[in-house]
Amino acid sequence: MKGSSDPVDRRPLPGVRAWPGKPYPLGATWDGLGVNFALYSQHATGIELVLFDAPDATEPSRAIVMAERTGPIWHMYVPQLRPGQLYGYRVHGPFNPFEGHRFNPNKVLLDPYARAIGRSLQWDDSLFGFIKDHPDEDLSFSALGSAAFAPLGVVVESRFEWGEDRPPRIPWEETIIYETHVRGISMRHPDVDPLLRGTYLGLVSEPVLEHLKGLGVTTIQLLPVHAKVQDEFLIKQGLSNYWGYNTLSFFAPEPSYASEGRLTAVREFKMMVRALHEAGFEVIIDVVYNHTGEGSRLGPTLSFRGIDNRSYYKENPENRRFLIDYTGTGNTLDAGNSYVLQLIMDSLRYWVQEMHVDGFRFDLASALARELFDVDMLSAFFQIIQQDPVLSRVKLIAEPWDVGPGGYQVGGFPWQWTEWNGRYRDVIRRFWRGDRGLTGPMATNAAGSSDLYERSGRRPFASINFITAHDGYTLEDFVSYVEKHNLANGESNRDGHNDNHSINFGIEGPTDVPVVVENRERTKRGLIATLLLSQGVPMLLGGDELSRTQLGNNNAYCQDNELNWYDWELDDRQLAFLGFVSAIIAFRKNHPNFNRHRFLTGRRDVDGERDVIWWHPAGREMGDGDWSDTNLQTIGMLLNGSRINSVDARGNTLRDDTFLVWLNAAGHTVEARLPNGSARMTTPWVTVDPLDEDAPPAATYAPSETIVVEPRSVVILRVAQGWVAV
Repeated sequence: MKGSSDPVDRRPLPGVRAWPGKPYPLGATWDGLGVNFALYSQHATGIELVLFDAPDATEPSRAIVMAERTGPIWHMYVPQLRPGQLYGYRVHGPFNPFEGHRFNPNKVLLDPYARAIGRSLQWDDSLFGFIKDHPDEDLSFSALGSAAFAPLGVVVESRFEWGEDRPPRIPWEETIIYETHVRGISMRHPDVDPLLRGTYLGLVSEPVLEHLKGLGVTTIQLLPVHAKVQDEFLIKQGLSNYWGYNTLSFFAPEPSYASEGRLTAVREFKMMVRALHEAGFEVIIDVVYNHTGEGSRLGPTLSFRGIDNRSYYKENPENRRFLIDYTGTGNTLDAGNSYVLQLIMDSLRYWVQEMHVDGFRFDLASALARELFDVDMLSAFFQIIQQDPVLSRVKLIAEPWDVGPGGYQVGGFPWQWTEWNGRYRDVIRRFWRGDRGLTGPMATNAAGSSDLYERSGRRPFASINFITAHDGYTLEDFVSYVEKHNLANGESNRDGHNDNHSINFGIEGPTDVPVVVENRERTKRGLIATLLLSQGVPMLLGGDELSRTQLGNNNAYCQDNELNWYDWELDDRQLAFLGFVSAIIAFRKNHPNFNRHRFLTGRRDVDGERDVIWWHPAGREMGDGDWSDTNLQTIGMLLNGSRINSVDARGNTLRDDTFLVWLNAAGHTVEARLPNGSARMTTPWVTVDPLDEDAPPAATYAPSETIVVEPRSVVILRVAQGWVAV
């Protein structure tokens, strides 16, 4: 065992005697008279609370031994301490990497339950528990003190005036998600106060809120807002961890998004949530509980590693020196440890109860199901959430995969969960790219992916449908690039996905060639229309409605610059597309045909009618042979408005007009014959323009008449209620 050689004043505060305190709640809790500190460490032999007078202090002003231990919880109460106090811990114990122990009391450690970051880390060799560049690597022991550079927690006062804040409680089937970044959405907006750009308050500035309201989305899904680690290797290259998937603290909001400095981050996050709720939006946050920013065994000792490496991380049972990596980041948090699981649940409840968020999107959620090593959907993680009176009532979205064996679990999560449907993304992309033989998979996914979700008693909204997300191309880049262009990331273009199912129409990147521009705009409209007219929950990537480009970078995680910031100066082409996206969202919201509570079946009911018919351009229902026709790139989706088979919240039967949606991914015009309906059908088919649904139809067609569907286009036809399918 190694010890600390730092000279530190270990006397109590002048005139103050530390009390035993309590083992719960974990973290630093101010009660109006003092602060209770509680820290979990199963294998530590001693812990000191270290207090700092100022963020620029190079040493703590006091170190107080935590003499009380109840089970694995170390605790102490310090009277007269108050909010604003900076603090950390020094943890004593064995340094034996072969046994998984990496205690080093020379390192000041961040409280895993810190509610706010009082000082961000500054990179220095002293942050590592081993001697950098030593031939023994992580087996060496660093005696360097990290007090001047380590991140510090700060005691907070949780009081906030929420007023009449209420969660919007938008039903899943009415939900339209908008995935965005707190910083990127407002950084370049000319009408946002420059002091608020890139902040929590910038996101809820009037110009941004008006845009979101006009767009028509219901739910704002934020990329990670937990305090993050800025990777050393990125900083050395002039880059940063922009996305934020490198968590430092599971309770503290990222301080760099606060307009008035890190100490106001908690208050400003709450102000943002209250403003979004008041505007009618839900708030979902992207959370990363599968790993931390400490990285592999060669990463820094900032918090969990120094507090109890063996308890917090999944270790290789054959050699505890090494960590198991199901995440691609060097470590995996051990959700099989009951105290780590408690940390995750306490964090989730905190963000719901204290910060008022409405749900979570779980990054690499399969890793959380690995109670031991295999993915287990009956693991304690899911059981605890299922019975929890707080967490079971918020929106839960899984990214249903990780990078470990058996990690791809699309369709496999418990019934209370929704999932990012990666299969939907790939199939719809390939269909509109022009790949052959995809009419069957496209129809299955557009109908809600019942083959994935129905068997477990789930509804169509279990499928979070998306074309683009933060990870990969933007929509504009999807139709403009076939090769990734990631050189700006500093990894010689090796990072990012190689197969993006994208298309550039013969020219790589931006162009003014009219035929190429037209094909790109048609394809973008086809993709967005398919997304919004599919059963399930649509998710838009923020900025796609603005035709935002990342210049072909499909892994822009480290670009905190114009490559990621939304450009609000729009030309006529971009304004037209924004109008289209807003119109198709409004069209979906106006018609229950496109957000059904139950899966489409295509089966006849007692009256001989069906909820959906898939229609061949030749004027017949799709047959078995048609589904395998590799030349067929056009299909009609006929949704019977009198057979929605659902009721509204008051039990009223939902009805709608009947719609026929033609999806033509071919690069040429297609003649398509319309259905005849039944002998009772007397009303004609009429075209629908989502931009002005109340406008007189551009064309009217008799039953069985033939229409021309333009290349790479979507045509919506309607017939009034009362039409009967045959």
